[in-house]
Amino acid sequence: MEEMDNIIALTDDEGNEVEFEFLDLIEYDGKEYVVLLPLDDDEGQVVILLIENADTDEESYASVDDDEELMQVFNLFKEKNKDEFNFND
Repeated sequence: MEEMDNIIALTDDEGNEVEFEFLDLIEYDGKEYVVLLPLDDDEGQVVILLIENADTDEESYASVDDDEELMQVFNLFKEKNKDEFNFND
């Protein structure tokens, strides 16, 4: 059995535990974002979350509502990982 150290579980708003594969950590505009791939999603769409309280033991994640901000972070992710993933534009 393959050990997967890059799998994290988060709890959604309804209390359900959802597993994600951690893909990358991206810094943009003085903030840190985590790029995750849901394990139960066959479409290959990533989830980008803002890391809150990164300097404490109680790190939490928040959704990003600003589409421009999301695109900037995703574009940084694509540029950084262009040799590792196949992106469909």
